[in-house]
Amino acid sequence: MAFRIPGIRRATSFSASKGTNVPKGYLAVYVGDKMKRFVIPISYLSQPSFQELLCQVEEEFGYDHPTGGLTIPCSEDEFQNLTSELSGQ
Repeated sequence: MAFRIPGIRRATSFSASKGTNVPKGYLAVYVGDKMKRFVIPISYLSQPSFQELLCQVEEEFGYDHPTGGLTIPCSEDEFQNLTSELSGQ
């Protein structure tokens, strides 16, 4: 079942989307085991709950990301729940 969260976009696959343009004001992140690419508003970076997630990622994995982008190793469902909350603010 597919659903759309306002303010977040998901690319169809990692390999097909690598290197595609990211609109001004957005950031590409890679989420989960399958490295799904999401394009999120930069404004999320200033949100405390998103900053907490980034701190957890830094503590566990550091800054060495194999994709060249920001990798967030939580589940896609967790990430979508967080971004859904942020888009509603």
